Amino acid sequence: MPIASPEIYNEMLDRAKAGKFAYPAINVTSTQTLHAALRGFAEAESDGIIQISTGGAEFLGGQYSKDMVSGAVALAEFAHVVAKKYPVNIALHTDHCPKDKLDGYVRPLLAISQERVAAGQNPLFQSHMWDGSAETLDDNLAIAQELLAEAVKARIILEVEITPTGGEEDGVSHEINDELYTTVADAERTAEALGLGEKGRYLLAASFGNVHGVYKPGNVVLRPELLRELQDGVAAKHGKTDPFDFVFHGGSGSTEEEIRTALENGVVKMNLDTDTQYAFTRPIADHMFRNYDGVLKVDGEVGNKKTYDPRSWGKLAETSMAERVTKACADLRSTGTKLK
Repeated sequence: MPIASPEIYNEMLDRAKAGKFAYPAINVTSTQTLHAALRGFAEAESDGIIQISTGGAEFLGGQYSKDMVSGAVALAEFAHVVAKKYPVNIALHTDHCPKDKLDGYVRPLLAISQERVAAGQNPLFQSHMWDGSAETLDDNLAIAQELLAEAVKARIILEVEITPTGGEEDGVSHEINDELYTTVADAERTAEALGLGEKGRYLLAASFGNVHGVYKPGNVVLRPELLRELQDGVAAKHGKTDPFDFVFHGGSGSTEEEIRTALENGVVKMNLDTDTQYAFTRPIADHMFRNYDGVLKVDGEVGNKKTYDPRSWGKLAETSMAERVTKACADLRSTGTKLK
C-alpha cells in the first residue's frame, strides 16, 4: 500500500484509540532498517509508524554533509516507493526535535509538505514532533501553537512533548527525577493553548516516568495510571471524554502490565528505538565473531567474500529487527488490525 494519506493516518489513530491498542513507532537510520520495520509490520498484519530522529536524519544525509533535511527527505521519498510493496498502511514521522534544530529540520520539512499539498499532493511526512521539554511550558506551548498552525496547512499532525522524558536521545538529556511526571495543570494549560482538535490535531507526549534507553527493573518508576488523571482532569473542565491522544516515549524494556495500563488510558503510539537497534546489531555481531577469519584477511589470507559481503549479514539483521517489530505489535495489541 502507499504511504498513508492524511485521511488514512487519522483513521488509524481513531481506530487505535477506540480499540485500546497502539502503533509501534520504529526509529530507522537506513533503507535497510526501514525495510526491517516494514517487514515486521507486514508480518504482524499491522499498520504502523516509522520515524526518523534528527540524529538519524543527519546520518542518512551522509557523513560528508550531514544534512538532516536531505537525509529525511531521501528516506521518505524512498519509503513512498518501497512501501507500496507491503500490504499495510505506514505513516512517516519525525522524532524529537528541540528548539535549536527546528530551523534546520522540522520547519523546512513542513514547508516541503505545504508545497506538496498546494500542488494537490499528500504531505511528505504525516506527522512531526516538537520537543519543547527543555523549555518553560509557556515557551514550549507558544512554539507549539505556531507549529500546529503550520502543520494544519500541510495536513500534518503535530506531536508535542510538554514535560521531560528522562535519559538521553540524540544529545537531548534529562535527569531521572520527580519532574518526569506531567501534572493535570500542565495538561490543562496544553488544552487551553492548543485546543482539543479544533485548532488542529496533535499527539501528546506526556511524562509518567518515561526514560529513553533500557534500564534494569526498579531503576525507573513508570506510572501509566497518571494518564487517566490527565484525561479525566481535562475532560471535567472541557466536557470531552478522553481528550488526548497520548504517545508513550521510552517504551523499550517496559513491562506488559505497564503497556496495558497505558493503552487503556489513551496511548495510541509507542516509540521503540533501543530494542530494535539491539535486534538489528546482535546478529551482525554473531556473524562477525563466527566468521572472523572470513570477514578479515587473517595472516595474509584473502578472507571469504561470501561472509564479508554486506548482504550476508544484512539479511540476518533485517530478519531479527523485523521479528522485534512483530513482537512490539503483539505487545501493543495492533497485530491483525490493519485497515483493509
